[in-house]
Amino acid sequence: MNDTPPDLPVTPVRVATAACPVCGKPVEPRYRPFCSKRCADVDLNRWFGENYRVETSEEPTEDPA
Repeated sequence: MNDTPPDLPVTPVRVATAACPVCGKPVEPRYRPFCSKRCADVDLNRWFGENYRVETSEEPTEDPA
């Protein structure tokens, strides 16, 4: 028995594959959005090293030392 109505064409579904933002390899669900713990740690280290910054429109305040 066929569950698809005869007047509707069957279109294959394409699944988008994500790439690791660090190395470009396919993403591993366990470490999403990365492919491995190593790439997740590399990204975290970049944040700690201030290689990434969140832009803001606020002026920095002076620290009264």
